Amino acid sequence: MMTATDFYRRVIQITNASGVAVLVAGALAFRQYTGIVRRTKDLDLILRRQDMEALRAALQREGFRTEIVSSHWLGKVWHGRLFVDLIFGLGNGVTRITDDWFLRSVRGRIFDEPVMLCGIEHMIWSKCYVMERERFDGADVAHLIRYCSDRLDWKDLLYLFGDHWQLLYSHLIHFTFTYSDWQDYIPVWVMDEMRERLACLRGLSAPGRVCRGTLVSRAQYLHDVNGRYADARLQPAGGMTAAQIAAWTAAIAVDGDVDLV
Repeated sequence: MMTATDFYRRVIQITNASGVAVLVAGALAFRQYTGIVRRTKDLDLILRRQDMEALRAALQREGFRTEIVSSHWLGKVWHGRLFVDLIFGLGNGVTRITDDWFLRSVRGRIFDEPVMLCGIEHMIWSKCYVMERERFDGADVAHLIRYCSDRLDWKDLLYLFGDHWQLLYSHLIHFTFTYSDWQDYIPVWVMDEMRERLACLRGLSAPGRVCRGTLVSRAQYLHDVNGRYADARLQPAGGMTAAQIAAWTAAIAVDGDVDLV
């Protein structure tokens, strides 16, 4: 009987042989960067949406069942109850996987197979958006900064957040609270720029009534977007259609908490 490790290794082998470019993310990539070991319920593979069908075909030829679970970001490959996530976007609709993700990737080995790891900047960026009641990825962000600060491209990290820079700032504050003796792991100019940006917001009101809480929790801000505020996930400002938001919300009862990446 195929174990979880055997299944994950076989999926990686098939993926490598297929020629489809993928990145390993999630707990296995986190372990490579930080050395922190934790149990994981699956293997997370990141790929471009346009490569999904080619990878699904390669996996199906080997007898594995695949499906598209959420049209805006997620597919799966199954072996019995075991599964691998095939991720082509963020669950909150902020982005699809682009070539930029692969430019920032790092070589590694998982289950003694060569892989490309999701870049540290994208790992931090995606994890900053996970603030569910049952799950908060702030500890992962703090550990990635703690162990990888000297390898981080801080300018690129700020660029990734764009207009969502306050989200990064909140996690940097969390880091300084958590590790009071390691505050110099964050460059002084980064914190200075964050403080200056925040000061410039004083007295300014944001255009329109938009709740961005749905970008960090698909459950906890539904009350606010029920006629009170516009949902930041909704097109054209966001990356999701009303139908995708409805499906993503309906899945809460089935999924519980899930990874964004």
